[in-house]
Amino acid sequence: MQQAGLPNQTTLVTYFQLQGLFVNQKVQVAMFVIVLILYVLTLIGNILVVITITYDRRLHTPMYFFLSNLSFIDVCHSTVTVPKMLIDTWSEKKLISFDACVTQMFFLHLFACTEIFLLTVMAYDRYVAICKPLQYMTVINWKVCVLLAVTLWTGGTIHSIALISLTIRLPYCGPDEIDNFFCDVPQVVKLACTDTHIIEILIISNSGLISVVCFVVLVVSYTVILVSLRQQVHKGRWKALSTCAAHLTVVTLFLGHCIFIYSRPSISLPEDKVFSMFFTAVTPLLNPIIYTLRNKDMKNALNKLMCKKEREETK
Repeated sequence: MQQAGLPNQTTLVTYFQLQGLFVNQKVQVAMFVIVLILYVLTLIGNILVVITITYDRRLHTPMYFFLSNLSFIDVCHSTVTVPKMLIDTWSEKKLISFDACVTQMFFLHLFACTEIFLLTVMAYDRYVAICKPLQYMTVINWKVCVLLAVTLWTGGTIHSIALISLTIRLPYCGPDEIDNFFCDVPQVVKLACTDTHIIEILIISNSGLISVVCFVVLVVSYTVILVSLRQQVHKGRWKALSTCAAHLTVVTLFLGHCIFIYSRPSISLPEDKVFSMFFTAVTPLLNPIIYTLRNKDMKNALNKLMCKKEREETK
């Protein structure tokens, strides 16, 4: 395989071998069942959220527009890695081709970075709704929503292209074992048979900086929101406090993984796989539960959708 940008450099590694989650086969089978259940629930939950928001006109608001985008991203994000991991559970050699590995890394970072930007936008949306309610419809109108959506998807695409461009220009002539259950930039870069010090600094400057800056912005946003809630009535304050605390929990779980993985050199730690499992299988399931299914308007819309379906089936 000829490496892009390196005409005189031949890539000897055409396949990588994923080590998976666990070496013990019994443990892997148990994890297969758990992850399969999580993945199916993730698909059902997030797709149901998208359908419900699309169906119910009362939910055609900026907040639910962003929530439907979040659910769509979670379905895609989880699908990039989980199906391959489930299939590999039954394979003795968990192989992935170089091209498939690059493709997986591209979409993994596309959806992850886009979600980070989206979570930041959603925090701003909540800030305006709670702290400046009279200006909300002026500040967060549909034109702004579409512009923000295009911007965050464009930003995620540029980020992913930049990382993949750095990765595929490196020569890979062995070893070929990736210490994870999916391809990710730090683990792949570590396998390059050349000095990757500068590349690692660029990766940290890119992914690590984005994660840290967005996390700081999110924490500051929710802190301002919580401070402003002290001026509200008791009932409204506790409702908003509960919502913000739940949102901050998801943000911490998601961005915590990004900061842990991408803000340090390309070294493998025992905790990496645990963080990666939460990142790819658990967090996408928590989002529809925390952001939407706890919401009263969302529950009413779901009940309305289910009742209509039952009436159609009885006809």
